[in-house]
Amino acid sequence: MTSKNIFRGSLVPSLLWLCAGAEARTLPLEKIKLPPGFKISLYASGVEDARSLAQGPPGVLFVGTRRAGAVYAIIEDPSRARVGEIFQIAWDLQMPNGVAYREGSLYVAEVNRILRYDHILPLLESPPDPVVVFDGLPQETAHGWKFIRLGPDGRLYVPVGAPCNVCKEADPRFASIARLNPDGSGFEIFARGVRNSVGFDWDPRTQELWFTDNGRDWLGDDAPPDELNHAPKPGMDFGFPHCHGKGISDPKYGKEYPCSRFTPPAQELAPHAAALGIRFYTGTMFPEKYRGQIFIAEHGSWNRSKKAGYRLTVVRLQEGKPASYEVFAEGWLQGRSAWGRPVDLEVMPDGSLLVSDDHANAIYRISYEK
Repeated sequence: MTSKNIFRGSLVPSLLWLCAGAEARTLPLEKIKLPPGFKISLYASGVEDARSLAQGPPGVLFVGTRRAGAVYAIIEDPSRARVGEIFQIAWDLQMPNGVAYREGSLYVAEVNRILRYDHILPLLESPPDPVVVFDGLPQETAHGWKFIRLGPDGRLYVPVGAPCNVCKEADPRFASIARLNPDGSGFEIFARGVRNSVGFDWDPRTQELWFTDNGRDWLGDDAPPDELNHAPKPGMDFGFPHCHGKGISDPKYGKEYPCSRFTPPAQELAPHAAALGIRFYTGTMFPEKYRGQIFIAEHGSWNRSKKAGYRLTVVRLQEGKPASYEVFAEGWLQGRSAWGRPVDLEVMPDGSLLVSDDHANAIYRISYEK
């Protein structure tokens, strides 16, 4: 374990207590229920507000945040299934939720712009000033935190959430998933009618996009569902603000267009569960029935009278279509009290699955042994 004294420029030096591989506070991992043969362990703790995950070169993991305004680089100790060092490589950013790594550079998505930290690996202890790649994203902070990933076409994909619970904005950037070239050129809308997506991935077999979307509030505890959507081509419209789920017409905006006009979700998810990160399982550690299937981190509801989510689920595909939706890991919610909230997922080279938790300030490792 190493604690790093990290500071930069004119910042006042302060000891950043990031306790790798040791609890910053006791986390009751024994309460997590998993299928037989699986186990969960603490990969890193004390990572304040840990949210989006992105792999760099082998042994390096980048972590974005929302409230903390920081970005971290986590260095794995190859002799253990946990962490050796954690570096804070960015400070005082505006909701730097999204992180992506490409050819030696780290991309970070703030609310209204995308930054790039070049040659980041040899400069973890003294990070470079970032280059502004793109600053044409809206500045509204409601649903303004951005997820970001590099697609199989080499372009950066970034969602722009609706700046409201439910509204119809004239600015076409809102309620969309956009894409652009890594140099910031070629910005275009890829998908529309997307209220608030904070996670997506591409099917490794077809290279087609799948993404989660958070449903609107204040239609009751059981409606509308969150969504898992499938976008095999650009230009598709998934219905917001007119239609929710597979056929719930919005009380205010639904009269304008019927739900049949829009692409329905591939799979309805639990209402208000706040489905965020998703990953196709591309490893070989887990049993065959999990390979090529979609894992989802459900962050947990904020205003449902009976809390929902706070778990990991899996959607199984048959012939490219969802065939089932089931719980994979649960226990972060105990009664009406939650001690953890899963955010994002990352499949590691050894086939284990990492899970970030912005409530417990932790990253977990889920593994399987026969």
